[in-house]
Amino acid sequence: MKATPRVVIVGGGFAGLETAFTLRGHLGQRVELVLVADRHDFLFKPNTIYIPFGGEEAKLRIPLELPAGRRGIELVAGSLSRVDTDDKRIELVDGTRVDYDYLVLATGSAMRPEEIPGLAEHAQGIWTTEQMRSLGASLDEVLTAARQGAQRHVLFLVPPGNKCAGPLYEIAFMLETWLRRHHVRDRVCITFATFESTYVQAFGSGLDHVVSEEFAHRGLNGYTEAVATRVEPDRVAFADGTVHTYDLLVSFAPYVAAADFPNLPTDERGFLLTDMLTRRVEGVRDVYAPGDAGDFPVKQAFLAFLQADAVADDIASRVDPAAVPNPRRFDPVSMCVMEMFDKATFAQVPLEPTGDPAHPVRVRDDAADDYLVGVSPIWRLGKKALGIYLPQQFRAGRPFHGGIPWQTMELGLKGMSKTLAESIRG
Repeated sequence: MKATPRVVIVGGGFAGLETAFTLRGHLGQRVELVLVADRHDFLFKPNTIYIPFGGEEAKLRIPLELPAGRRGIELVAGSLSRVDTDDKRIELVDGTRVDYDYLVLATGSAMRPEEIPGLAEHAQGIWTTEQMRSLGASLDEVLTAARQGAQRHVLFLVPPGNKCAGPLYEIAFMLETWLRRHHVRDRVCITFATFESTYVQAFGSGLDHVVSEEFAHRGLNGYTEAVATRVEPDRVAFADGTVHTYDLLVSFAPYVAAADFPNLPTDERGFLLTDMLTRRVEGVRDVYAPGDAGDFPVKQAFLAFLQADAVADDIASRVDPAAVPNPRRFDPVSMCVMEMFDKATFAQVPLEPTGDPAHPVRVRDDAADDYLVGVSPIWRLGKKALGIYLPQQFRAGRPFHGGIPWQTMELGLKGMSKTLAESIRG
């Protein structure tokens, strides 16, 4: 290995940037950092849920050249084509080759609506900003029709293959509040159908209880264990023989890996098999897969940060053991805020994998007081604060979990959780 090892990071999302900024903080100029990205900017994806309701997209984007320039990170534009672990080199679609000493594959996930016949043709997706803008236009049509006295039915659908549909729940709640504020709620029927056995299944009984109560309070029709098998222009068929009609269908499609890795170990959906604690790809000593590209079933920004921190610490401790004497390991404690427009739900959930494809994660048996759930209008301030904090950190080339700004944010979140959340048992 060279005196100054080269770390090549593929992917300019949460996991990729967190890894790069944390490594720079640990090692300074003792490491050469190369960021390969297929887009010129970073998108703060959790807040794209506001776009259908008039939120500004421009505020969610950060040109990658800004933090890369500030932190001395070489920026390479391109998409990954091939990984050669023998020669320790990657090849991009345009033929560019980049050598590495350590490789971080933070290529993320993608949607595959084609798994459900008719879903791609008839459902409104929420994965891209273009889809979010399109959804906004569709919701405006629903609003206009309702104002003119027409009845409309909006159906939200979570099909099999999607293990983290939190944004779809948020949009359903936000739509209900939005329609109420426009005084047309009584003319729009809202239905939520999910293949899950409970609502937000990965996050346990606490979130299921909150969603069930909110659905009942807001008059949303909710269905669990509703396995969609076919989508037609005005109806969805389910495995149990039932059918739901709709005027507007909004769905979060099945997840798959965003990149192909033919010569690396992957699961059935293309996600890289990794060591749980370090996120090293199985059987390859110097290749890592934090965030959505890896095989941890829940795809979420906060968990991506934790995985990226583990990757950065592991690499830094291998380059210079004195720099990180006690490297962090991936401990999947999720933290999220579910927006509803009139209030929000906070959840802190310690998770563990089960090995069961039908229920791939569960809340830890020993979660005790660390499993927290709370509902309050004040949690909306927490979500807004995170929406300001993270872009500021990344714009400056600082990691999410970095320095005094994060310590201040963490202190605020802990203080709020003590007063606005309760531990869940059983």
